[in-house]
Amino acid sequence: MGHDLLHRIGGDDDTNRNTTQRILLLLESAVLGDDAAYSRVIQNVLRRYVEEDAARGMPEPAFKVPRFLLNDIARYWRTLTVDFAQKRRLRDRKGWALRTAKLRMSRKLIYAAGLLSCYSCETELSPEDGESALARIARVVEHLAALVRKSPLDIAAGTILRYPALHGAGRDLFGAYNAFIGLLDDAEKRDWLEDLRPEAAAGDPLYGEVHQISARFQRALSDIFFDQQGTPIPALTRRYGVF
Repeated sequence: MGHDLLHRIGGDDDTNRNTTQRILLLLESAVLGDDAAYSRVIQNVLRRYVEEDAARGMPEPAFKVPRFLLNDIARYWRTLTVDFAQKRRLRDRKGWALRTAKLRMSRKLIYAAGLLSCYSCETELSPEDGESALARIARVVEHLAALVRKSPLDIAAGTILRYPALHGAGRDLFGAYNAFIGLLDDAEKRDWLEDLRPEAAAGDPLYGEVHQISARFQRALSDIFFDQQGTPIPALTRRYGVF
């Protein structure tokens, strides 16, 4: 599996499954066995991404957002949203409400954490005098490798704590996510959402609660990524996250 995750990035051989596994390896995995092997795979995958950016041949004195990695994280998110519609059709809409909640919350959080990780290369790293290109690549890889060891919530929290202007949005973000986790922890509510049919959703109180939670979560993300001008994040989103 490690070979495919590393060598099949882009192109016809990089299937939806391979892309998803690679991004989840970076943003939502935890080691259970040999930490050395796990670390080696993480480092190799990240180095492949960072070296591709360095191979563009454009000397840049400052650290920049790794576009190759960011684009693959965006591809992962878009793939999830497209596959969601296919699964809804193939499964005769069974479980669609629960999958909708996860897409709007936990899956979207992974995407947001991925963007913030990429942005941090520009906001948290600075060049050193006399640093070679290889040393610079190694430092970016080490920075990202340490970051992706954290959970998506921890990555988001790190950015929010770094900028006081984001503290209000952070309270809304974590408040909404806490409500979402509480809902998933209730077996009765999970089963209800698993069995809820789309035609019954409009008047269903529990689905209405899910919608309110996800809307609050989205407003907090929009505030962080687009509206809070007291941080560099909106400018980075316009430059790297849109075009």
